[in-house]
Amino acid sequence: MGEDLIRPTRGGRTTGRPALAVLPPVLRASLGAVAVLAALMVVVLGVLYAGDSGPGKVDARILSVVDGVGPPWRHVALAVDFLGEPVGAAVLVGAAVTGCLLLRSPRAAVLVVAGPGLTVGTTTLLKSLVGRTIHGDDNLSYPSGHTAFLTAFILVTALLVTGRRGLGGAAGTSLVLGAALVAGAAMGWAQAALGAHYPTDALGGWCTALAVTPATAWLAGTGRWRHR
Repeated sequence: MGEDLIRPTRGGRTTGRPALAVLPPVLRASLGAVAVLAALMVVVLGVLYAGDSGPGKVDARILSVVDGVGPPWRHVALAVDFLGEPVGAAVLVGAAVTGCLLLRSPRAAVLVVAGPGLTVGTTTLLKSLVGRTIHGDDNLSYPSGHTAFLTAFILVTALLVTGRRGLGGAAGTSLVLGAALVAGAAMGWAQAALGAHYPTDALGGWCTALAVTPATAWLAGTGRWRHR
């Protein structure tokens, strides 16, 4: 029995509030399929751009539109980019963990840390394996860790909101994937606009989050968890 079916207890009595579900059962099949497709995309892009040090044709077309934006959009891009920096990421994760603990859901708090953490760790490993660079041989670029982090964080948050509100399959899937799409698009645009990553790096980071985070949520949601 997963956490989504357990209510927090206080003094042996239920509080009447449902615990945060780390991966609602109605979403497991759909997100599992998305995770598999996303993992395949990560591999395909990694093979295509392995060892490259320049933009591909798709990258060049997109960069011709978004690269080098001026004020005020550059300020917006910098603000979004900050969310993927260590300080910004720590603030986001810390606030989410605090909220989960206040709602008496330690398993959800673990997922808030583990989901983005494992996703970023995966991007770090993939960067060394793929070897794609930007602005010099020391700047590994594929996949984008910033894009992967924000996508994973928003994806985890959307999963918890979906579980708490008890949304059905179609509505829950739309909320989770829609939120992940917005987060990935925003950070991907910021990375391309600031010249920090190629657009396909951002796509790889987005897909990495879609592949790793649902698997992490499934692992966090297995077994029996009681609130004491």
